[in-house]
Amino acid sequence: MSRFLIVEARFYDHLNDMLISGAKAALENAGHEVEILTVPGALEIPGAIAMAVEAGGYDGFVAIGVVIRGETYHFEIVAGESARGIMALTMDGIAIGNGILTTENEAQAIVRADPEQSNKGAGAAEAAMALLKLQEKIR
Repeated sequence: MSRFLIVEARFYDHLNDMLISGAKAALENAGHEVEILTVPGALEIPGAIAMAVEAGGYDGFVAIGVVIRGETYHFEIVAGESARGIMALTMDGIAIGNGILTTENEAQAIVRADPEQSNKGAGAAEAAMALLKLQEKIR
């Protein structure tokens, strides 16, 4: 059994709840222990994961959040920089599944977040588990 930390940017409660439900179910059904940490926004997720890695105690991570395009350039910054931060950590060998949705509107986010539809939370958890398994195989 491994320990996974879901780091969520709680901004859209109903969407996050769906993503977490899918991620948590996938991890627990695979026999893993799960904890959840909440941060203010998607930009804070990579930093929180880096802090958790430094503190130790977790084998893998799932990033959860929703960024919906608005009327300003802020969407591109948040979507791009949160993904870049997660990718940098992954390139350092940390098992992270990226479940931060970046959508044009709430309807797209609902389809992707809903465990009965696209279930992207579970997909992110499965990616984290696959990377952890690969990490263990390589070591």
